[in-house]
Amino acid sequence: MTVRWPELILGQLEFYWDTHLRPRLEGLTDDEYLWEPVDGCWSLRPGADGALAMEEAEPAPEPPPVTTIAWRMVHIGRDVLGVRARSFFGPHEGLEDAHMWDLRLWPDPLPATAADAIAMLESSYGHWCAGVRALDAEAIERPLGPKGAWFADFSMAALVLHLNREVMAHGAEICLLRDLYRAESLRG
Repeated sequence: MTVRWPELILGQLEFYWDTHLRPRLEGLTDDEYLWEPVDGCWSLRPGADGALAMEEAEPAPEPPPVTTIAWRMVHIGRDVLGVRARSFFGPHEGLEDAHMWDLRLWPDPLPATAADAIAMLESSYGHWCAGVRALDAEAIERPLGPKGAWFADFSMAALVLHLNREVMAHGAEICLLRDLYRAESLRG
């Protein structure tokens, strides 16, 4: 029996998306998207140029701040899936040298509304899945090379599995924040 590793590994993410995460995004409101359950949350805020920017620091403080649903959705949609999909699967005209963390690959504005965030997340997810689905067994075992930066010697399979974990972990946080928002709303 021949195992189609790209399909099998991608199937893990697709099951999580179809069964757990995407259904839980239904009905997300703009208030909920930007809700800050505690003081000091990281979220999306206007930057010096007036465009929305993701709050972050390098290195991240310990413990890291609580983040909003908006922050988590942008992290998954842009950082985890979007930039990496564009790095490995295009388009990257003029940025062929960009590695998988290069934010030049994401010139798009960050989503200010829940609907726009869901659309961004769906687009990034679809782009990533289509790219992985097109890989054959040899390609998924091949090292990432320069696009992998300091993970250049790691295989594409290792990256795909890592991104599966990232989406599942941050997706679960989004779902928990939705539960807390609902509970807070019921308290009045």
